[in-house]
Amino acid sequence: MTTLTRADWEQRAQQLKIEGRAFINGEYTDAASGETFDCLSPVDGRFLAKVASCDLADANRAVDNARAVFESGVWSRLAPAKRKATLIRFADLLRKNVEELALLETLDMGKPIGDSSSIDIPGAANAIHWTAEAIDKVYDEVAPTPHDQLGLVTREPVGVVGAIVPWNFPLLMACWKLGPALATGNSIVLKPSEKSPLTAIRIAQLAIEAGLPKGVLNVLPGYGHTVGKALALHMDVDTLVFTGSTKIAKQLMVYAGESNMKRVWLEAGGKSPNIVFADAPDLQAAAEAAASAIAFNQGEVCTAGSRLLVERSIKDQFLPMVVEALKAWKPGNPLDPATTVGALVDTQQMNTVLSYIDAGHQDGAKLLAGGKRILEETGGTYVEPTIFDGVTNAMKIAKEEIFGPVLSVITFDTAEEAVAIANDTPYGLAAGIWTADISKAHKTARAVRAGSVWVNQYDGGDMTAPFGGFKQSGNGRDKSLHALEKYTELKATWIKL
Repeated sequence: MTTLTRADWEQRAQQLKIEGRAFINGEYTDAASGETFDCLSPVDGRFLAKVASCDLADANRAVDNARAVFESGVWSRLAPAKRKATLIRFADLLRKNVEELALLETLDMGKPIGDSSSIDIPGAANAIHWTAEAIDKVYDEVAPTPHDQLGLVTREPVGVVGAIVPWNFPLLMACWKLGPALATGNSIVLKPSEKSPLTAIRIAQLAIEAGLPKGVLNVLPGYGHTVGKALALHMDVDTLVFTGSTKIAKQLMVYAGESNMKRVWLEAGGKSPNIVFADAPDLQAAAEAAASAIAFNQGEVCTAGSRLLVERSIKDQFLPMVVEALKAWKPGNPLDPATTVGALVDTQQMNTVLSYIDAGHQDGAKLLAGGKRILEETGGTYVEPTIFDGVTNAMKIAKEEIFGPVLSVITFDTAEEAVAIANDTPYGLAAGIWTADISKAHKTARAVRAGSVWVNQYDGGDMTAPFGGFKQSGNGRDKSLHALEKYTELKATWIKL
Protein backbone atom coordinates (compact mmCIF):
# COMPACT_ATOMS: atom_id res chain seq x y z
CA MET A 1 0.00 0.00 0.00
CA THR A 2 2.77 2.47 0.92
CA THR A 3 4.31 2.20 -2.55
CA LEU A 4 1.37 3.95 -4.20
CA THR A 5 1.76 7.68 -4.88
CA ARG A 6 -0.85 10.40 -5.00
CA ALA A 7 -0.81 10.14 -8.79
CA ASP A 8 -1.48 6.39 -8.50
CA TRP A 9 -4.46 6.98 -6.22
CA GLU A 10 -5.80 9.73 -8.49
CA GLN A 11 -5.56 7.38 -11.47
CA ARG A 12 -7.41 4.67 -9.55
CA ALA A 13 -10.06 7.21 -8.56
CA GLN A 14 -10.67 8.04 -12.22
CA GLN A 15 -11.16 4.35 -13.02
CA LEU A 16 -13.31 3.57 -9.99
CA LYS A 17 -16.78 2.20 -10.68
CA ILE A 18 -19.00 3.38 -7.83
CA GLU A 19 -22.26 1.61 -6.92
CA GLY A 20 -24.89 3.82 -5.34
CA ARG A 21 -27.96 1.59 -5.20
CA ALA A 22 -29.46 -0.10 -2.18
CA PHE A 23 -28.82 -3.80 -1.58
CA ILE A 24 -31.89 -5.87 -0.71
CA ASN A 25 -32.21 -9.65 -0.73
CA GLY A 26 -28.89 -10.17 -2.46
CA GLU A 27 -29.35 -7.67 -5.28
CA TYR A 28 -28.62 -4.02 -5.99
CA THR A 29 -31.83 -2.08 -6.47
CA ASP A 30 -33.06 1.49 -6.79
CA ALA A 31 -35.07 3.03 -3.98
CA ALA A 32 -38.78 2.24 -4.40
CA SER A 33 -39.45 5.95 -4.94
CA GLY A 34 -36.63 6.29 -7.48
CA GLU A 35 -35.23 9.12 -5.37
CA THR A 36 -31.45 9.69 -5.21
CA PHE A 37 -29.06 12.18 -3.67
CA ASP A 38 -25.68 13.35 -4.95
CA CYS A 39 -22.62 12.00 -3.19
CA LEU A 40 -19.88 14.65 -3.33
CA SER A 41 -16.29 14.28 -2.16
CA PRO A 42 -15.04 16.61 0.59
CA VAL A 43 -11.55 16.22 -0.94
CA ASP A 44 -12.34 18.72 -3.68
CA GLY A 45 -16.10 18.77 -4.15
CA ARG A 46 -16.04 16.27 -7.05
CA PHE A 47 -19.21 14.35 -7.87
CA LEU A 48 -18.88 10.68 -6.95
CA ALA A 49 -22.26 9.03 -7.53
CA LYS A 50 -26.00 9.28 -7.31
CA VAL A 51 -27.02 7.27 -4.25
CA ALA A 52 -30.42 5.69 -3.63
CA SER A 53 -32.44 7.64 -1.07
CA CYS A 54 -34.34 4.90 0.69
CA ASP A 55 -37.54 5.36 2.67
CA LEU A 56 -40.28 3.44 4.45
CA ALA A 57 -41.11 1.23 1.47
CA ASP A 58 -37.50 0.11 1.19
CA ALA A 59 -37.25 -0.48 4.94
CA ASN A 60 -40.38 -2.64 4.81
CA ARG A 61 -39.05 -4.68 1.93
CA ALA A 62 -35.60 -5.16 3.47
CA VAL A 63 -36.98 -6.10 6.89
CA ASP A 64 -39.48 -8.52 5.33
CA ASN A 65 -36.66 -10.25 3.46
CA ALA A 66 -34.41 -10.24 6.52
CA ARG A 67 -37.20 -11.79 8.61
CA ALA A 68 -38.00 -14.45 6.01
CA VAL A 69 -34.38 -15.57 5.70
CA PHE A 70 -33.99 -15.55 9.47
CA GLU A 71 -37.04 -17.75 9.97
CA SER A 72 -35.88 -20.11 7.21
CA GLY A 73 -32.85 -20.99 9.32
CA VAL A 74 -30.49 -20.99 6.34
CA TRP A 75 -28.18 -18.72 8.37
CA SER A 76 -29.67 -18.49 11.87
CA ARG A 77 -29.60 -22.26 12.40
CA LEU A 78 -26.43 -22.95 10.41
CA ALA A 79 -23.73 -24.65 12.47
CA PRO A 80 -21.50 -22.03 14.16
CA ALA A 81 -18.39 -23.49 12.50
CA LYS A 82 -19.98 -22.99 9.08
CA ARG A 83 -21.00 -19.43 9.88
CA LYS A 84 -17.41 -18.89 10.99
CA ALA A 85 -16.01 -20.17 7.69
CA THR A 86 -18.28 -17.85 5.69
CA LEU A 87 -17.37 -14.81 7.76
CA ILE A 88 -13.65 -15.55 7.49
CA ARG A 89 -14.05 -15.65 3.69
CA PHE A 90 -15.86 -12.30 3.98
CA ALA A 91 -12.97 -10.83 6.00
CA ASP A 92 -10.49 -12.18 3.45
CA LEU A 93 -12.42 -10.47 0.65
CA LEU A 94 -12.28 -7.17 2.54
CA ARG A 95 -8.49 -7.55 2.73
CA LYS A 96 -8.25 -8.55 -0.92
CA ASN A 97 -10.15 -5.41 -1.94
CA VAL A 98 -8.39 -3.08 0.48
CA GLU A 99 -7.27 -0.58 -2.18
CA GLU A 100 -10.74 -0.15 -3.64
CA LEU A 101 -12.41 0.10 -0.24
CA ALA A 102 -9.78 2.50 1.11
CA LEU A 103 -10.18 4.71 -1.94
CA LEU A 104 -13.97 4.75 -1.54
CA GLU A 105 -13.60 5.69 2.12
CA THR A 106 -11.16 8.51 1.43
CA LEU A 107 -13.11 9.97 -1.48
CA ASP A 108 -16.39 9.68 0.43
CA MET A 109 -15.50 11.22 3.80
CA GLY A 110 -12.11 12.86 3.34
CA LYS A 111 -9.80 10.87 5.61
CA PRO A 112 -6.16 10.38 4.57
CA ILE A 113 -5.61 7.42 2.26
CA GLY A 114 -2.79 6.25 4.52
CA ASP A 115 -5.31 5.83 7.34
CA SER A 116 -8.00 4.27 5.15
CA SER A 117 -5.61 1.68 3.79
CA SER A 118 -3.68 0.85 6.97
CA ILE A 119 -6.23 1.40 9.76
CA ASP A 120 -9.86 1.48 8.61
CA ILE A 121 -10.11 -1.36 6.11
CA PRO A 122 -7.69 -3.76 7.86
CA GLY A 123 -9.49 -2.97 11.12
CA ALA A 124 -12.86 -3.71 9.56
CA ALA A 125 -11.61 -7.05 8.22
CA ASN A 126 -10.09 -7.88 11.59
CA ALA A 127 -13.37 -7.13 13.36
CA ILE A 128 -15.19 -9.63 11.15
CA HIS A 129 -12.41 -12.22 11.39
CA TRP A 130 -11.92 -11.98 15.17
CA THR A 131 -15.62 -12.33 15.93
CA ALA A 132 -15.96 -15.18 13.46
CA GLU A 133 -13.12 -17.04 15.15
CA ALA A 134 -14.80 -16.61 18.53
CA ILE A 135 -18.27 -17.85 17.69
CA ASP A 136 -17.64 -21.61 17.83
CA LYS A 137 -15.64 -21.21 21.04
CA VAL A 138 -18.32 -19.53 23.16
CA TYR A 139 -20.22 -22.08 25.23
CA ASP A 140 -23.68 -22.06 26.75
CA GLU A 141 -24.24 -23.08 30.38
CA VAL A 142 -25.74 -25.85 32.48
CA ALA A 143 -27.28 -24.54 35.69
CA PRO A 144 -26.48 -26.18 39.07
CA THR A 145 -29.74 -28.09 39.55
CA PRO A 146 -31.16 -30.84 41.78
CA HIS A 147 -30.48 -34.38 40.54
CA ASP A 148 -33.95 -34.67 38.95
CA GLN A 149 -33.77 -31.38 37.04
CA LEU A 150 -31.72 -30.13 34.07
CA GLY A 151 -31.30 -26.40 33.71
CA LEU A 152 -29.96 -25.05 30.40
CA VAL A 153 -28.88 -21.45 29.84
CA THR A 154 -28.58 -20.74 26.13
CA ARG A 155 -28.18 -17.75 23.85
CA GLU A 156 -30.28 -17.40 20.72
CA PRO A 157 -30.04 -14.79 17.95
CA VAL A 158 -32.42 -11.87 18.44
CA GLY A 159 -33.71 -11.98 14.83
CA VAL A 160 -33.61 -8.85 12.67
CA VAL A 161 -31.03 -6.22 13.59
CA GLY A 162 -31.25 -2.65 12.36
CA ALA A 163 -27.76 -1.09 12.37
CA ILE A 164 -27.38 2.68 11.95
CA VAL A 165 -23.71 3.61 11.64
CA PRO A 166 -21.79 6.91 11.48
CA TRP A 167 -19.74 8.65 8.82
CA ASN A 168 -16.42 9.10 10.63
CA PHE A 169 -15.24 5.46 10.38
CA PRO A 170 -17.87 4.21 7.93
CA LEU A 171 -16.73 0.63 7.32
CA LEU A 172 -14.95 0.04 10.62
CA MET A 173 -17.97 1.03 12.73
CA ALA A 174 -20.24 -1.03 10.47
CA CYS A 175 -18.06 -4.11 10.92
CA TRP A 176 -18.01 -3.69 14.69
CA LYS A 177 -21.77 -4.32 14.38
CA LEU A 178 -21.79 -6.78 11.48
CA GLY A 179 -19.23 -9.16 13.01
CA PRO A 180 -21.09 -10.16 16.18
CA ALA A 181 -24.56 -9.76 14.65
CA LEU A 182 -23.78 -12.12 11.78
CA ALA A 183 -21.71 -14.49 13.90
CA THR A 184 -24.64 -15.09 16.23
CA GLY A 185 -27.02 -15.87 13.35
CA ASN A 186 -29.01 -12.68 12.89
CA SER A 187 -30.20 -10.94 9.75
CA ILE A 188 -29.22 -7.29 9.35
CA VAL A 189 -30.50 -4.15 7.72
CA LEU A 190 -27.57 -1.71 7.64
CA LYS A 191 -28.20 2.02 7.29
CA PRO A 192 -24.93 3.84 6.54
CA SER A 193 -24.73 7.59 6.98
CA GLU A 194 -25.87 9.58 3.97
CA LYS A 195 -22.52 11.39 4.29
CA SER A 196 -20.49 8.17 3.67
CA PRO A 197 -22.54 5.30 2.20
CA LEU A 198 -20.18 3.93 -0.45
CA THR A 199 -18.18 1.23 1.36
CA ALA A 200 -21.28 -0.24 3.01
CA ILE A 201 -22.95 -0.55 -0.38
CA ARG A 202 -19.85 -2.18 -1.87
CA ILE A 203 -19.26 -4.79 0.84
CA ALA A 204 -22.81 -6.14 0.54
CA GLN A 205 -21.78 -7.78 -2.74
CA LEU A 206 -18.56 -9.10 -1.18
CA ALA A 207 -20.64 -10.75 1.55
CA ILE A 208 -22.63 -12.63 -1.10
CA GLU A 209 -19.38 -13.67 -2.80
CA ALA A 210 -18.21 -15.03 0.56
CA GLY A 211 -21.31 -17.22 0.75
CA LEU A 212 -23.64 -15.22 2.97
CA PRO A 213 -27.22 -16.20 2.00
CA LYS A 214 -29.30 -13.58 0.21
CA GLY A 215 -31.34 -11.42 2.55
CA VAL A 216 -29.06 -11.85 5.56
CA LEU A 217 -27.28 -8.52 4.93
CA ASN A 218 -29.24 -5.65 3.40
CA VAL A 219 -27.94 -2.09 2.95
CA LEU A 220 -30.25 0.92 2.79
CA PRO A 221 -28.55 4.27 2.10
CA GLY A 222 -30.60 7.33 2.88
CA TYR A 223 -31.35 9.93 5.51
CA GLY A 224 -31.87 9.44 9.20
CA HIS A 225 -35.26 11.16 9.25
CA THR A 226 -36.57 8.89 6.48
CA VAL A 227 -35.17 5.37 6.33
CA GLY A 228 -33.40 5.59 9.70
CA LYS A 229 -36.65 6.56 11.40
CA ALA A 230 -38.50 3.83 9.50
CA LEU A 231 -36.13 1.18 10.86
CA ALA A 232 -36.29 2.58 14.38
CA LEU A 233 -40.09 2.47 14.39
CA HIS A 234 -40.41 -0.84 12.53
CA MET A 235 -42.43 -3.43 14.44
CA ASP A 236 -40.39 -6.31 13.04
CA VAL A 237 -36.90 -5.03 13.88
CA ASP A 238 -35.89 -6.83 17.07
CA THR A 239 -32.75 -4.89 17.96
CA LEU A 240 -31.45 -1.48 16.94
CA VAL A 241 -27.72 -0.71 17.22
CA PHE A 242 -26.38 2.77 16.66
CA THR A 243 -23.19 4.79 16.69
CA GLY A 244 -23.57 8.55 16.40
CA SER A 245 -24.59 11.65 18.32
CA THR A 246 -26.25 11.62 21.73
CA LYS A 247 -29.14 13.70 20.36
CA ILE A 248 -30.04 11.03 17.79
CA ALA A 249 -29.39 8.23 20.29
CA LYS A 250 -32.03 9.67 22.61
CA GLN A 251 -34.53 9.92 19.75
CA LEU A 252 -33.96 6.27 18.83
CA MET A 253 -34.85 5.26 22.39
CA VAL A 254 -38.11 7.17 22.02
CA TYR A 255 -38.87 5.42 18.73
CA ALA A 256 -38.23 2.03 20.33
CA GLY A 257 -40.69 2.84 23.09
CA GLU A 258 -43.27 4.07 20.58
CA SER A 259 -43.01 0.84 18.56
CA ASN A 260 -42.23 -2.70 19.72
CA MET A 261 -39.85 -2.06 22.65
CA LYS A 262 -36.99 -3.26 20.48
CA ARG A 263 -33.69 -3.54 22.27
CA VAL A 264 -31.61 -0.42 21.62
CA TRP A 265 -27.84 -0.36 21.99
CA LEU A 266 -26.17 3.01 21.64
CA GLU A 267 -22.64 4.32 21.25
CA ALA A 268 -23.03 8.06 21.40
CA GLY A 269 -21.04 11.24 21.90
CA GLY A 270 -18.02 12.08 24.00
CA LYS A 271 -16.04 14.96 25.42
CA SER A 272 -13.10 12.96 26.64
CA PRO A 273 -10.56 14.31 29.14
CA ASN A 274 -6.85 13.68 28.61
CA ILE A 275 -5.26 14.29 32.03
CA VAL A 276 -1.53 15.08 32.19
CA PHE A 277 -0.06 15.08 35.70
CA ALA A 278 3.24 16.75 36.55
CA ASP A 279 4.80 13.33 37.15
CA ALA A 280 3.99 12.02 33.68
CA PRO A 281 6.82 9.63 32.74
CA ASP A 282 7.44 11.17 29.32
CA LEU A 283 6.11 14.65 28.59
CA GLN A 284 7.21 14.48 24.97
CA ALA A 285 5.17 11.31 24.45
CA ALA A 286 2.25 12.94 26.26
CA ALA A 287 2.47 16.01 24.00
CA GLU A 288 2.57 13.94 20.84
CA ALA A 289 -0.38 11.85 22.06
CA ALA A 290 -2.35 15.00 22.94
CA ALA A 291 -1.83 16.26 19.38
CA SER A 292 -2.86 13.00 17.73
CA ALA A 293 -5.81 12.62 20.14
CA ILE A 294 -7.40 15.74 18.65
CA ALA A 295 -6.03 15.77 15.07
CA PHE A 296 -6.29 12.13 14.02
CA ASN A 297 -9.18 11.60 11.59
CA GLN A 298 -9.61 15.41 11.54
CA GLY A 299 -10.88 15.24 15.12
CA GLU A 300 -13.97 13.44 13.84
CA VAL A 301 -13.63 10.79 16.55
CA CYS A 302 -16.10 10.06 19.35
CA THR A 303 -13.20 9.37 21.73
CA ALA A 304 -11.17 12.42 20.67
CA GLY A 305 -9.14 13.81 23.57
CA SER A 306 -10.85 17.17 23.16
CA ARG A 307 -10.27 18.37 26.75
CA LEU A 308 -6.58 18.49 27.68
CA LEU A 309 -6.30 18.77 31.47
CA VAL A 310 -2.80 19.91 32.47
CA GLU A 311 -1.39 20.21 35.98
CA ARG A 312 -0.54 23.86 36.60
CA SER A 313 3.11 23.30 37.59
CA ILE A 314 4.05 21.93 34.15
CA LYS A 315 1.69 23.94 31.96
CA ASP A 316 4.24 26.52 30.77
CA GLN A 317 6.67 23.74 29.87
CA PHE A 318 4.11 21.35 28.38
CA LEU A 319 1.84 23.47 26.19
CA PRO A 320 4.61 24.62 23.80
CA MET A 321 5.44 20.94 23.33
CA VAL A 322 1.83 20.23 22.30
CA VAL A 323 1.80 23.19 19.90
CA GLU A 324 5.03 21.91 18.35
CA ALA A 325 3.72 18.33 18.12
CA LEU A 326 0.59 19.57 16.36
CA LYS A 327 2.72 20.90 13.48
CA ALA A 328 3.05 17.30 12.27
CA TRP A 329 -0.72 17.30 11.75
CA LYS A 330 -1.21 19.54 8.75
CA PRO A 331 -4.24 19.28 6.45
CA GLY A 332 -3.49 18.20 2.91
CA ASN A 333 -4.91 16.28 -0.01
CA PRO A 334 -6.25 12.98 1.40
CA LEU A 335 -5.06 11.07 -1.70
CA ASP A 336 -1.45 11.95 -0.87
CA PRO A 337 0.01 9.13 1.28
CA ALA A 338 2.03 11.73 3.22
CA THR A 339 -1.08 13.57 4.40
CA THR A 340 -1.87 13.26 8.13
CA VAL A 341 -5.06 15.36 8.28
CA GLY A 342 -7.68 15.24 5.56
CA ALA A 343 -10.88 17.12 4.84
CA LEU A 344 -13.87 17.39 7.17
CA VAL A 345 -16.71 15.23 5.92
CA ASP A 346 -18.74 18.01 4.29
CA THR A 347 -19.46 21.75 4.25
CA GLN A 348 -22.06 21.46 7.00
CA GLN A 349 -19.58 19.84 9.39
CA MET A 350 -16.87 22.33 8.45
CA ASN A 351 -19.18 25.24 9.24
CA THR A 352 -20.13 23.62 12.56
CA VAL A 353 -16.47 23.32 13.55
CA LEU A 354 -15.75 26.91 12.50
CA SER A 355 -18.73 28.12 14.56
CA TYR A 356 -17.25 26.43 17.65
CA ILE A 357 -13.93 28.14 17.00
CA ASP A 358 -15.82 31.45 16.90
CA ALA A 359 -17.49 30.53 20.19
CA GLY A 360 -14.08 29.90 21.75
CA HIS A 361 -13.00 33.40 20.81
CA GLN A 362 -16.25 34.93 22.09
CA ASP A 363 -15.99 33.14 25.45
CA GLY A 364 -12.51 34.53 26.00
CA ALA A 365 -10.36 31.48 25.37
CA LYS A 366 -6.84 32.16 24.07
CA LEU A 367 -6.00 30.77 20.62
CA LEU A 368 -2.58 29.09 20.62
CA ALA A 369 -2.61 27.47 17.17
CA GLY A 370 -4.76 26.96 14.09
CA GLY A 371 -8.32 28.19 14.00
CA LYS A 372 -8.87 28.79 10.29
CA ARG A 373 -10.23 27.17 7.17
CA ILE A 374 -7.44 26.49 4.69
CA LEU A 375 -6.99 25.09 1.16
CA GLU A 376 -10.29 26.70 0.18
CA GLU A 377 -9.09 26.97 -3.42
CA THR A 378 -9.22 23.17 -3.75
CA GLY A 379 -13.00 23.09 -3.28
CA GLY A 380 -12.45 20.87 -0.24
CA THR A 381 -13.41 21.31 3.41
CA TYR A 382 -10.21 21.72 5.44
CA VAL A 383 -9.76 23.23 8.90
CA GLU A 384 -6.47 23.64 10.78
CA PRO A 385 -6.07 21.68 14.02
CA THR A 386 -6.77 24.25 16.71
CA ILE A 387 -5.72 24.74 20.36
CA PHE A 388 -7.40 27.05 22.87
CA ASP A 389 -5.81 27.80 26.24
CA GLY A 390 -7.49 29.47 29.22
CA VAL A 391 -10.59 27.31 28.80
CA THR A 392 -12.99 26.59 31.65
CA ASN A 393 -15.42 23.72 31.75
CA ALA A 394 -18.27 26.24 31.55
CA MET A 395 -17.31 27.32 28.02
CA LYS A 396 -19.19 25.97 25.04
CA ILE A 397 -16.04 24.50 23.45
CA ALA A 398 -15.40 22.49 26.65
CA LYS A 399 -18.98 21.34 27.17
CA GLU A 400 -20.19 20.32 23.72
CA GLU A 401 -18.90 17.67 21.33
CA ILE A 402 -17.40 19.53 18.36
CA PHE A 403 -16.38 16.53 16.24
CA GLY A 404 -13.51 18.43 14.72
CA PRO A 405 -9.86 19.24 15.47
CA VAL A 406 -10.44 21.73 18.31
CA LEU A 407 -8.57 21.20 21.60
CA SER A 408 -9.53 22.90 24.88
CA VAL A 409 -6.77 23.23 27.50
CA ILE A 410 -7.93 23.32 31.13
CA THR A 411 -5.60 23.73 34.10
CA PHE A 412 -5.87 21.88 37.45
CA ASP A 413 -3.93 21.79 40.73
CA THR A 414 -4.80 18.47 42.40
CA ALA A 415 -5.80 14.97 41.35
CA GLU A 416 -9.20 15.49 43.00
CA GLU A 417 -9.76 18.64 40.95
CA ALA A 418 -8.71 16.83 37.76
CA VAL A 419 -11.24 14.07 38.41
CA ALA A 420 -13.97 16.61 39.19
CA ILE A 421 -13.31 18.45 35.92
CA ALA A 422 -13.06 15.19 33.96
CA ASN A 423 -16.43 13.99 35.28
CA ASP A 424 -18.16 17.36 34.88
CA THR A 425 -19.76 16.36 31.59
CA PRO A 426 -22.86 14.46 30.47
CA TYR A 427 -20.56 12.14 28.54
CA GLY A 428 -18.45 9.22 29.70
CA LEU A 429 -16.82 7.57 26.73
CA ALA A 430 -13.05 7.69 27.24
CA ALA A 431 -10.21 9.28 29.18
CA GLY A 432 -6.42 9.43 29.21
CA ILE A 433 -4.22 9.59 32.30
CA TRP A 434 -0.49 10.37 32.33
CA THR A 435 1.42 9.64 35.54
CA ALA A 436 4.38 7.58 36.72
CA ASP A 437 2.64 6.89 40.05
CA ILE A 438 0.94 3.49 39.79
CA SER A 439 -1.38 4.19 42.73
CA LYS A 440 -2.43 7.55 41.29
CA ALA A 441 -3.02 5.91 37.91
CA HIS A 442 -5.30 3.24 39.40
CA LYS A 443 -7.17 5.61 41.71
CA THR A 444 -7.75 8.16 38.94
CA ALA A 445 -8.78 5.48 36.44
CA ARG A 446 -11.35 4.19 38.91
CA ALA A 447 -12.63 7.66 39.73
CA VAL A 448 -13.11 8.82 36.12
CA ARG A 449 -16.55 7.85 34.80
CA ALA A 450 -15.65 6.52 31.35
CA GLY A 451 -15.98 3.29 29.42
CA SER A 452 -12.34 3.30 28.28
CA VAL A 453 -9.41 4.66 30.30
CA TRP A 454 -5.92 4.75 28.81
CA VAL A 455 -2.87 5.18 31.04
CA ASN A 456 0.33 6.72 29.63
CA GLN A 457 -1.10 6.46 26.11
CA TYR A 458 -4.22 7.59 24.27
CA ASP A 459 -6.63 5.37 22.33
CA GLY A 460 -5.23 1.97 23.28
CA GLY A 461 -6.89 -1.43 23.01
CA ASP A 462 -7.84 -3.89 20.31
CA MET A 463 -10.68 -6.29 19.49
CA THR A 464 -10.26 -8.02 22.86
CA ALA A 465 -11.29 -4.89 24.81
CA PRO A 466 -14.95 -3.84 25.09
CA PHE A 467 -15.77 -0.39 23.75
CA GLY A 468 -18.62 1.83 24.89
CA GLY A 469 -19.64 4.55 27.27
CA PHE A 470 -21.03 5.59 30.63
CA LYS A 471 -23.77 8.19 31.11
CA GLN A 472 -25.00 9.87 27.90
CA SER A 473 -22.24 8.24 25.86
CA GLY A 474 -24.51 5.22 25.54
CA ASN A 475 -24.98 1.64 26.66
CA GLY A 476 -23.81 -1.81 25.61
CA ARG A 477 -20.39 -2.57 24.23
CA ASP A 478 -18.82 -3.08 20.82
CA LYS A 479 -15.76 -5.33 20.37
CA SER A 480 -14.75 -8.22 22.66
CA LEU A 481 -16.99 -11.15 23.53
CA HIS A 482 -19.25 -8.71 25.38
CA ALA A 483 -20.50 -7.47 22.00
CA LEU A 484 -22.24 -10.81 21.45
CA GLU A 485 -24.62 -9.97 24.29
CA LYS A 486 -26.26 -7.25 22.20
CA TYR A 487 -27.26 -9.64 19.44
CA THR A 488 -28.57 -12.57 21.48
CA GLU A 489 -31.43 -13.31 23.85
CA LEU A 490 -30.76 -15.32 26.99
CA LYS A 491 -33.05 -18.32 27.44
CA ALA A 492 -33.48 -20.55 30.50
CA THR A 493 -34.80 -24.04 29.74
CA TRP A 494 -35.73 -26.12 32.81
CA ILE A 495 -36.33 -29.83 32.33
CA LYS A 496 -37.77 -32.25 34.90
CA LEU A 497 -36.07 -35.62 34.53
